[in-house]
Amino acid sequence: MTGRRRMSSPTSSRVPGTSRTRAIPRVKAALFSVGALVAGASLAVACGVVPGVPGGSGDETVTVMTWAPEKTKATNKPGMPAMAKAYERWVNAHGGLGGRKLHVLTCNDHNDYIGAAKCARLAVKEKVVAVVGSYSQFGSYTLSPLELAGIPYIGGYGLTDVEFKSVLSYPVNGGQPALLAGLGEELGKSCGPVALVRPDTVAGDQLPVLLDSGLKAGNHAPAEDVRAAEEATELDEQARRALARATGNPQGKGCVVHALDERTNTFMDSFRRLSGDYPAVRTASVLGSVDQSLIDASGGASGPYEGAYVSGWYPDAGDSRWDGMRKVIREQAFGDNRIDPADAGVQTTWIAYTVLRQTVESLGGGEVSARTIRSALDSGLQIDTGGLTPPLRWRFQDLTAVVDFPRLVNSDVTLQVVRRGRLVSARQGFVNVAKTLESTAR
Repeated sequence: MTGRRRMSSPTSSRVPGTSRTRAIPRVKAALFSVGALVAGASLAVACGVVPGVPGGSGDETVTVMTWAPEKTKATNKPGMPAMAKAYERWVNAHGGLGGRKLHVLTCNDHNDYIGAAKCARLAVKEKVVAVVGSYSQFGSYTLSPLELAGIPYIGGYGLTDVEFKSVLSYPVNGGQPALLAGLGEELGKSCGPVALVRPDTVAGDQLPVLLDSGLKAGNHAPAEDVRAAEEATELDEQARRALARATGNPQGKGCVVHALDERTNTFMDSFRRLSGDYPAVRTASVLGSVDQSLIDASGGASGPYEGAYVSGWYPDAGDSRWDGMRKVIREQAFGDNRIDPADAGVQTTWIAYTVLRQTVESLGGGEVSARTIRSALDSGLQIDTGGLTPPLRWRFQDLTAVVDFPRLVNSDVTLQVVRRGRLVSARQGFVNVAKTLESTAR
């Protein structure tokens, strides 16, 4: 890579039928004007919410929103809004948030910038006090309306760099930057040539820089950047390129890194079919592209993921620290197959709602609003996630010195490995990648 690309841009959008971007006429900027923040009733219907529920605490109801893409041809995260609704039912059955009823609105961003902007405008229209535990590839189109309205964004998935720049964003993990940097650090110690297969999207453009920062920490050469169309139905060409790169040096066993979200299985179908023509290589990925359900569906110990490294933000899904989340799922979402407790999106939503609960409870009997939630978080309220992350705080002194990601407060990652068909910890505890991320700006 010769230059740095941004993971999102307020002046670019997906061109129909491609995965690249084009300039958006200035008139599109009106989406973010104050006047454009008033959404019609059709918008509320499209997102599947019931309008008219106040967001403040005057009626003892705390209204928030969770959004994610659902039923698209590319990335889908239905477990995140489903987890949010399960949490709503559970917390209200146990006294609410500090005695207040929680009301969760959900919205489908449809994995495009128009849908993402609609969700954000609806959050403003409904006067939510926060957007919590959400996923979108179009951070600029969601954060701009929230910033105009002063609504905090708690626990995004960390796909876009704007989530680590907006002063109204309160990330709970290190996002894709930490995952790729941590994985690169590990592969730099043990791999020969490395190939990265990633989405040919604006968000995907940042991934090679991040992986290479980790490889560089181990004095390793940069990875081969192999792009894949986000809606591709076969990836034979990408598999051949990756295998050719990873097997191009007989002095070391190469590695193929795939970070393709829901297209991971598409790639691995091609990879498994073609890999017999090449020397053995090791595969690696990030949590979200690979999880236990995918490993099980692909043959477990006899499948293509056996022995693969997977970087994650949190302890493995079998860890007892997830018992609280599993209890909520059993009580309020048993049989809902959208919610997989091993899914990184579901886990992030759980942690984000933990932040919300502790923040609201810290306000006691006082006003609960977007302003008071921001004030509590900005004033140094420390969030205890039960060991799923380090203690979380967003004061200035808690921010890491990563120039491109100034709102990053949690740069810890975990390293997992597929062993006997199970995704388990490859080492105990967390690995901090703050220094590696700092090097990306040099």
